[in-house]
Amino acid sequence: MNSPRVAIVTGAARGIGAAVAERLAADGLAVAVVDLGEQACAEVAARIESAGGRALAVPIDVSDEDSVARGVALVAERLGPPTVLVNNAGVLRDNLLFRMTNAEWSTVMDVHLRGSFLMSRAAQAHMTKEGFGRIVNLSSTSALGNRGQANYAAAKAGLQGFTKTLAIELGKFGVTTNAIAPGFIATDMTRATAERMGVSFEELVEHGVKDIPAGRVGTPADIAAVASFLAREDAGFVNGQVIYVAGGPKG
Repeated sequence: MNSPRVAIVTGAARGIGAAVAERLAADGLAVAVVDLGEQACAEVAARIESAGGRALAVPIDVSDEDSVARGVALVAERLGPPTVLVNNAGVLRDNLLFRMTNAEWSTVMDVHLRGSFLMSRAAQAHMTKEGFGRIVNLSSTSALGNRGQANYAAAKAGLQGFTKTLAIELGKFGVTTNAIAPGFIATDMTRATAERMGVSFEELVEHGVKDIPAGRVGTPADIAAVASFLAREDAGFVNGQVIYVAGGPKG
């Protein structure tokens, strides 16, 4: 019997990342649950294992090269060569441009862009050797521009260019690279956005739904379903795409 494929999901302690990790585990993959906090990682890994899956909690600072190297090596040693990578780790440091600090800009760039670069570079060594790989980057509809998010929007737009370039470079090795760009998804991060705006989460949802043709806001499970498809072997001819999961047309 062949061993299951191994997936790494970053930012997997909660929200979209946790949903993706649990969905991939339900699909039969062994999953490395990656985040900064080991305890939070362990909770998601435990849920996966209690549901009959195989998981490993791996604390990694995705913006730190040594941490990434150690973490990916540990995954390969404990679970097997990682051939699916979901770059989901992200942070918000929202501010209007004239008030945005250097640290607010750099923190967002380091986690989203540098983190995805370091994780992809480390994982692709295993993917190209195996002749199979799936890289899924989490962009956002904010890549199209969003007030108070010059840093976040630039990082998410950058991930789209990064995605298309990796698709070109790695495609001949059996490795596809795609991006998911969520719209309004109900998570702790969007709750933080509501708090920043000085409104209740319910008010933010009510306002957001007005502009969503599907008539509802999204859930982490909506994103996990698309990640599940992109990670499949039979999704091998989908490469270099940005899929907006926003309840209506974007892009």
